[in-house]
Amino acid sequence: MKRHSQRAQRLADQIQRELGDLLVNEVKDPRVGRVTVTQVDVSADLSHATVHFSHLAGKEHAAEAVAALSRTAGFLRSALSHRLDLYSVPQLHFAYDDSIESGMRLSQLIDDAVAADKKLSN
Repeated sequence: MKRHSQRAQRLADQIQRELGDLLVNEVKDPRVGRVTVTQVDVSADLSHATVHFSHLAGKEHAAEAVAALSRTAGFLRSALSHRLDLYSVPQLHFAYDDSIESGMRLSQLIDDAVAADKKLSN
């Protein structure tokens, strides 16, 4: 497994913070909706960034959210260029992150198993 440089990790963290702010305060497109940036991965050559996000509407609307974010990628990249001191801002790619929903589903399964175990022991 290739280890990313510390610079790439710092840039990913900075992009995550700035995108979070931009999505809340600057993006006016209603198709984007309520999006939370969960993680950003920057390539080793700093030319591409994959933005992992979760959406308030859930997994059912993930494809629509990816399409809407892809349409606003140019605006977001331009806004990032004003906020970041970089020669070239990475191209943005978006991917839906369902880890929060998976965690909630696993937590529910564990709660159900514990409740069933308590019923059996009584």
